[in-house]
This record gives sequence, structure tokens and C-alpha cells, in this order.
Amino acid sequence: MKLSFFARLIIKIYIGILLIIVPNVAFSERIKELVNIQGVRDNQVMGYGLVVGLEGTGDQPNYTSLTNHSILNMMQQMGLNMPRTNNPNLRSKNVAAVMVTGNLEAFAQPGQTIDVTVASIGTARSLRGGTLLMTPLKGADGQIYAMAQGNLTSSHPPVAGTHSSTNAINAVKIPMTIVDGATVERAVSSEIGEGDTINLELKNTDFSLAGKVVDAINFRFGFSTAQAKNAKVISVKVPFDHRDRVNFIGEIESLNVSIDSSVPKVVVNERTGSVVINQEVTLDACAVTYGNISVVVSENPIQIETVPSPKAKLKLLQAGVLLVDVVNALNGIGATPQDLLVILQSMKAAGALHAEIVVI
Repeated sequence: MKLSFFARLIIKIYIGILLIIVPNVAFSERIKELVNIQGVRDNQVMGYGLVVGLEGTGDQPNYTSLTNHSILNMMQQMGLNMPRTNNPNLRSKNVAAVMVTGNLEAFAQPGQTIDVTVASIGTARSLRGGTLLMTPLKGADGQIYAMAQGNLTSSHPPVAGTHSSTNAINAVKIPMTIVDGATVERAVSSEIGEGDTINLELKNTDFSLAGKVVDAINFRFGFSTAQAKNAKVISVKVPFDHRDRVNFIGEIESLNVSIDSSVPKVVVNERTGSVVINQEVTLDACAVTYGNISVVVSENPIQIETVPSPKAKLKLLQAGVLLVDVVNALNGIGATPQDLLVILQSMKAAGALHAEIVVI
């Protein structure tokens, strides 16, 4: 059936409106993803403890003072009368002195459980298979907020293509994890319910984004509900009744804000050699030489007058090539993570790489 002129015109207008609206929707984010609420945060806790039940991999005889004193104190607290001397019988290789760390999430309540990480502070070769004895975990104020205890498992991910978690050299220093290994004993106070305002903190300092968040909140809840203090902090008026504040904050977090496309960023993990690129980053003309690796990005084909040494590795690329292709090419010729990092930083310094480099 042939459409009339007006029907075709309406369809064209509708398609035009979609082309205008869709890009904005594609780059919208919930306020929840863009901000943190001031006062709502994790709190670190830590404590000193003992791991027992090791198979001869605990603290060695030449490092027994701290471990022995800890064992003596523990025995005395349990009612055993132990002499305050370095008794040779206490020099067990099955015990290790450790530090235990964990994070209390916001509004954590007594009775909840959290994961904890256990790491040796002595000469223990491995904590695998051990059991952490009851360890109090304290906050920055010196108060006990949780108690940890349990069996240890490795927290280090296995290396791809192998069955081991790491190489033999670093195996002795792997931290261990106890899943749900600590029980919260004290709630962390929060100021979220105090006063008539809350502060939203942008995860990335940005004046334009702060203005957009303020406009979205004021459009939904009325003029002057939100006000930007600076490019980082936004003050928001909240209901007087505390019972309404949770719903109010939840509605704010669910609001959508249109944002600009993210800044090109290259994240390099120097330890593993992994590279993450968030956009299609291209390169301008440049030439980088590092060790026996040379990378030349040229507008036009070039003629090499000097032949590299037999062990040298040369890579010729055209300007406008994608950075991901350069990374793959460098990996193909055996570049190490350190080689890759230095080459990318050199390209950035020369102005040929238009992206932020983050090293983790």
C-alpha cells in the first residue's frame, strides 16, 4: 500500500526526533552511579592474631620472640600458668603471627559477617591450611568493631593457563582470605540522618556534571532543592521526617543525568601486562625507540636507510592506526609489560597519544 505524503512526512519527523533523542539516552547515567553520599562509606578495621595448624610453614626458629610472646599471652588468658621465658617447646613452626584486615560497609549492624584478609608479618612460608584464632578487629578510634576467626583460603587468583595461583617465588607472600570470617560486634555511627541537608560528592570533579545533577534534582523536586557548592560537592535539602529520607534519597539516586562521552583512557596493569582501552584511540605520527624495540608511526611510507641489528625489533605503522592494534603488535613481537608502559608513556609525552594513561 502506497503511503500518502503526510504519512511519509510524519514518519520522517518521527525518525528525526529519534536521531536527536537516542544519543542523549545512550549517554545517560543514574545519579547513583555518579555520586557518593557524604558520610556513607566503608570503614577499615584491622587486628593482630595467630594462625595455627600449619604444616611446618609457620614462623621459623630465628623469628620466635613475637610469636612466642603471643602464644604465652593467649595461654595465660585461658588460665594456663606459663613461664615468661622463651621456652624451646613453644618454637613451633606450625604457628604464624599475622595481621587481619577488613572493611565494614556503611550501616553494618551487629551480627552481620564480612570477609577478612590475613597476611603474615613474620617469616612464615605459607599460611595455606591454617586456622585463624579469634582476633579482635579495631577501627581508627581504637574500638573493637568485629571479631574474626576461621579457616584460610587463598585470595590470589590463579594465573591464566596454569593450575597454580602464582609462581614459586611469590607463593610465600600470598594473602589469605576468610569468607564471612568476621562478625560485626558494633555498628558504625553515621551522620546521614542528622541535619536538614545531605551532601552528594561527585566521583569525578566536573563543573558541568555538577550543574546537570543539580538541574535534574531541582526539576524533579522543585527549585532550590539542590545547590552545587563547587565542582565536587552538591548540597541537597531532605525531608524533616527521617522516615521519608530513605525514599527521598532513593528517588534521587534513580534520576537519570545525560553525560558527555568519557575521556579516552588507557589502563595498564604493569604486573600482569593487561591493557584496557575505553574508546577507539588513534595515534598521530611519531617514532619511539626503547631498548631493542622501535615503533614508527608515519603519515607516508618511509624508507629505512639503516638496517637494525639482528636482535632489534622494528614496527612500522601508518598514522591513524588504532592503539589497540599497536598494543597487539607489540605483544606479538614479545614486548614486556614494562616495555609497553614506557612506549605508551613516550607516545603520550610526544603528543601522539590523545588519551589518559592510568597505571595500576
